[in-house]
Amino acid sequence: MIDFTLLSLFIPTFFIVSITPGMCMTLAMSLGITIGVRKTFWMMYGELLGVATVAVASVLGVATIMTKWPQLFQGFKILGALYLLYVGVNMWRAKGKLATDSNQHLHSIKKRSLFQQGFFTAIANPKGWAFMISLLPPFISQTLPLMPQLSILVAVILMSEFICMTIYATGGKTIGKVLTKRNNVQLLNKISGSLMILVAIWLATI
Repeated sequence: MIDFTLLSLFIPTFFIVSITPGMCMTLAMSLGITIGVRKTFWMMYGELLGVATVAVASVLGVATIMTKWPQLFQGFKILGALYLLYVGVNMWRAKGKLATDSNQHLHSIKKRSLFQQGFFTAIANPKGWAFMISLLPPFISQTLPLMPQLSILVAVILMSEFICMTIYATGGKTIGKVLTKRNNVQLLNKISGSLMILVAIWLATI
């Protein structure tokens, strides 16, 4: 059903790629700082669905269609970037209180919004598509059925992504606690806002 030699190589390879700082990891850290790990999980769930979608679509050839209509792809990128930029600017401008307390939008942010934020960030990342297209095929044996192999590889990808995002979000929460205890709340807002703006610029320019 699957080539275990290829799988044993794929697991450490993808974990190294996942733990490397990227858009989704930076987003997880920023949200970990401002809303905590528990709420950040909803962004993670959306990101995992997006990554799974990209992985499966890349293997099945849908990525070829996306390259033929770059306007659609660009639209996803711009919308996602504008939303993240809006959130980041609000965090940066917050003074004296945590952005999650001083800004009603951030304080009452819904689980669905977080889920969509993670999903569209993953879907709109062209590097994610390029990576899946280049990485997955070498780890799929041509002599074995495709779907069982793809299912296991996607499961490995999702587990690796979830673990790494949890690490980043937990690190963000720890940073937030330290800064809050030292009464550096305004600095905390600027750090988290800057991270969010960085992700927005990153998404818009790649």
